[in-house]
Amino acid sequence: MMDDRSSKLILVPILAVLFVMIGYQYICPAGSTSCHFKTGDKFRGVSLLSTPYYRGRDDFYRDQEDLEEEAEEEEEEGGDGPPRSASRFNFTERDLERHVEFNIKGDDVIVFLHIQKTGGTTFGRHLVRNIRLEQPCDCKPGQKKCTCHRPGKEESWLFSRFSTGWSCGLHADWTELTNCVPVIMDKKEAQRNKRNFYYITMLRDPVSRYLSEWKHVQRGATWKTSLHMCDGRSPTQDELPTCYSGDDWSGVTLTEFMNCPSNLANNRQVRMLADLSLVGCYNLSSMNDSERSNILLSSAMSNLKNMAFYGLTEFQRKTQYLFERTFSLRFISAFTQINSTRAANVDLSEPVRRRIEELNLLDMQLYDYAKDLFLQRFQFTRQREHQEVRLKRREERRWLREQREQGRSWLPRHREEGTKGGKGAESGSKGNSGDGEFPATTEDYTSQVARW
Repeated sequence: MMDDRSSKLILVPILAVLFVMIGYQYICPAGSTSCHFKTGDKFRGVSLLSTPYYRGRDDFYRDQEDLEEEAEEEEEEGGDGPPRSASRFNFTERDLERHVEFNIKGDDVIVFLHIQKTGGTTFGRHLVRNIRLEQPCDCKPGQKKCTCHRPGKEESWLFSRFSTGWSCGLHADWTELTNCVPVIMDKKEAQRNKRNFYYITMLRDPVSRYLSEWKHVQRGATWKTSLHMCDGRSPTQDELPTCYSGDDWSGVTLTEFMNCPSNLANNRQVRMLADLSLVGCYNLSSMNDSERSNILLSSAMSNLKNMAFYGLTEFQRKTQYLFERTFSLRFISAFTQINSTRAANVDLSEPVRRRIEELNLLDMQLYDYAKDLFLQRFQFTRQREHQEVRLKRREERRWLREQREQGRSWLPRHREEGTKGGKGAESGSKGNSGDGEFPATTEDYTSQVARW
């Protein structure tokens, strides 16, 4: 048994602590921003800023399921690329939002601009073989092209290498396609309706793409049948000299490949995406190099940003995700990220790498821009989708609560009416099933959820 003195000695510090805590609540109420502490201030060994991140006051009213889901989303970021860094470009919400009302049963056409060595062949095959469609593309074994008709019509909804072939020339660029595609589509289809053309493309890290093209040319590829049409004509031999004599450039060394000034591998992605008529096409004497480069880069950036969609070879899963959300089309199987390419196996010295970057300076700048915009679009689309899902779940839970409350409010009255007995009670029971007093809960609430 403790004496009174001992009890008082114990109660004094307890009361003092309680007094301090009550006083603190008045001085610094919950949610107040008026109380500041130095970094490292602690209370009884626990940091006052120990929470991993700050949540607004409204979070207190959120369901635990919502908070757990948000935590999972924050931890889930993983995937096929590094965390998104701060943007260097000022993109608007209009730049980031990408969703088109693609009507495959109407007159809309997806046009795939295929840039060499960007993974376009793989992506092109996804378009004709891997999309879940009401009427899938008809791809017969041994044939290079597939028939991609609209449901119930003998019209193509896709303009690409694997559907319509190289109808505008081998690896036609933006300048060629925008002038050629409408004419070709009108020739192929008798009914000339006003169509919406949705341009898409794939880009790749410039150094990797350049090395991949060198390896491809080294094995005998030339693309010499490309038309390079611009302002109604192809370039002359003086405007676009060949880098090799003979049929091809087989066995070319990397040094030889880099030393050809007219090599179209240099800054190929910018040239393929820019409006070449702005710089006099392939006539290099129309303006100085600096002015020409600025116009080409600016045009390529603008055209890329305004395309319906573009993907990046280095981000396959994100590319799949954004395409599906842009066009409201789903792929059957997931894209695969392949990093063991021929370009990846080339052992480069630092001087050679710098030389390749110099030769592709415009492509380097374009890719930085494209990567930033791509990752921001992915983040924007993903966050908006999660917000929509959370709102739908809240609506579902609210609907269920209302149904339960209606059921509870109905039950006592139902029992009271049941005690009256007799014919009136029986007829009243029948009336409830038809006059709408009983809450209509026969429909499964999950059917109200709109899914992708």
